[in-house]
Amino acid sequence: MDILQALLNGFGVALAPVNLLLVFLGCLVGTLIGVLPGIGPISGVALLVPLTFALKLPPESALILLAGIYYGAMYGGSTTSILLNIPGETSSVVTAIDGHKLAKQGKAGPALAMAAWASFIAGTLSVLGLMTLGPLLAQWAIRFGPAEYFALMVFGFSTLSALAGKNLFKALAATGFGLMLATVGQDPQSGIARYTFGVMQLEDGMDFLVVAIGLFAVSEVLVLLEEKAPGAVQAQVGRIYLSLRDFLTSLATILRSSVMGFLIGILPGAGASIASFVAYTTEKRILGPKGRLGEGDLRGVAAPESANNAAAGGALIPLLTLGLPGSGTTAIMLGALMNLGVTPGPQMFQTHPQVVWGLIASMYVGNAVLLLLNLPLVGLFVRLLSVPAWFLIPAVLAISFVGVYAVNNNPFDLLLMAVFGLIGYLMRKLDFPLAPVLLGLVLGYLMEINLRRAMTISSGDVGYLFSSPIAIALWLLAGLSLLSPLLIARLGRRRLGDEEL
Repeated sequence: MDILQALLNGFGVALAPVNLLLVFLGCLVGTLIGVLPGIGPISGVALLVPLTFALKLPPESALILLAGIYYGAMYGGSTTSILLNIPGETSSVVTAIDGHKLAKQGKAGPALAMAAWASFIAGTLSVLGLMTLGPLLAQWAIRFGPAEYFALMVFGFSTLSALAGKNLFKALAATGFGLMLATVGQDPQSGIARYTFGVMQLEDGMDFLVVAIGLFAVSEVLVLLEEKAPGAVQAQVGRIYLSLRDFLTSLATILRSSVMGFLIGILPGAGASIASFVAYTTEKRILGPKGRLGEGDLRGVAAPESANNAAAGGALIPLLTLGLPGSGTTAIMLGALMNLGVTPGPQMFQTHPQVVWGLIASMYVGNAVLLLLNLPLVGLFVRLLSVPAWFLIPAVLAISFVGVYAVNNNPFDLLLMAVFGLIGYLMRKLDFPLAPVLLGLVLGYLMEINLRRAMTISSGDVGYLFSSPIAIALWLLAGLSLLSPLLIARLGRRRLGDEEL
């Protein structure tokens, strides 16, 4: 009853005219930021933090605006991933796997509508989790140390076969390439440059977005240029709206991925990109032969979009209850709150209830605003596929170059993106999957850091990696994930034998 009363008070804050306007502006700006590759939620929130001070907004209004930008950007990244195979931000890379194939099949409208509904449901569920389970889950998340994080990364790699396509060997080779890229740059402990070949610009490592846009967007342009009639691909517009049958078929996927994304989002440093990878690969395992993930399945859009939006809500739990930012975006929000005189921590629900409950209520409103804002625009977005190829291909390249340059304002990144575009083109021609490269790049760096920390804490004792119930549970899940394809194949053969009998 106390929670219900606090939520009602929160709606009193969120529904104030000024805060309603800020929710709408935050969602609108966040969606536009998500659509533009390279900017992303971190840069978007950072750019608009000074605005909150210039307008002299109270803490609750400032947080409502920044949160709207955050989860608006998480949704917006799906648009260009589906239509043009350009990930708007890192967590949208997985959405492009099935989303762009659906666009080529004339199902861009249903894919965009699925992204909108999945984001709405996942966002609403994550707010419910933040409201009811926040403090409890934050205490659980703080128990994650280097051993638990390393086991989590191993579990992430154990799902590799779900991204493998038809050839597991090629997927392993692509993952190895991604792991190699993760080692480029300064050593995380000694600071010594590794595999930079004397190129100073590589000392900061390979930027994920530069690699992702090069592999996906630039290689896509090269493939289109090679085709005799590239305009034919864009002409398949098809139906616009999502059918009730498609929605109900994907509902279980949305719910499972929302829970998984929310739990991963709580973990400091895990982030929405890992949540989307794990949710997608787990869903592919669960569906087995019944699913068509990787070939153009709406559930392949529902899983990553649910996970990354739920992760955005989950990342707010350690921020509000422990004062620990769960992602780069929440780190910026933490700094903004402290500059406004609010210090997040265990007592924040008691000391600043108007800030916490105003934010929670505004997220309910914001999720509805995002749905109402984006569903009517589906038809407009789909019309992009009718744009002539002579205009669309240069526009895709221009968006890619502007987006990559906006990350670090570094011309070297443009050269690097072009190189990865050629690599991506060759991988496509040789039928190597692209997604495992990004999986290796994302998880490799985090895996190395946590392994080194674990070995430092334990003085080189490998047993430390299995020293807690959480770590043991994650190792068991990784083992089950590796064995599941064999079990599924055996069950399939058994069913086939029964049918023949």
